[in-house]
Amino acid sequence: MPRTKEDVETYLYQLDRRFEEQHGTLLVSTGAHAPPIAVQVAPPVVVFRVTIGPVPKDEAHRIRLFERLLRFNASDLMHSSYGIEGDTVILSGALALENLDVNEVDATLSDMDLALMRHVPNLFEAARS
Repeated sequence: MPRTKEDVETYLYQLDRRFEEQHGTLLVSTGAHAPPIAVQVAPPVVVFRVTIGPVPKDEAHRIRLFERLLRFNASDLMHSSYGIEGDTVILSGALALENLDVNEVDATLSDMDLALMRHVPNLFEAARS
């Protein structure tokens, strides 16, 4: 049986994740000083996304940032990845909605939690050095 937005909400409750709904998007809290993870059910997938910050204008800084993002994608992230949308760095992941289970949701959110906690605080600063 295909999963629904209500199933995703149930999984978030099971995982003891605080969230609120805004305009059809579930905003999952990641802590007091971190941006929320936006979760949107868009059949046939559920999309997880968080805005990280602007792409540096300076080419040298931009190249260093992009290299770090690619290294993190290859070494630390299994269920999500960094990308660029317009002039903004994002972290995103997507899961098939049809047979979604709580373990997949947990793995994706944990992957993003790790990135927000370990990567992001130093990501842009390191790109400037």
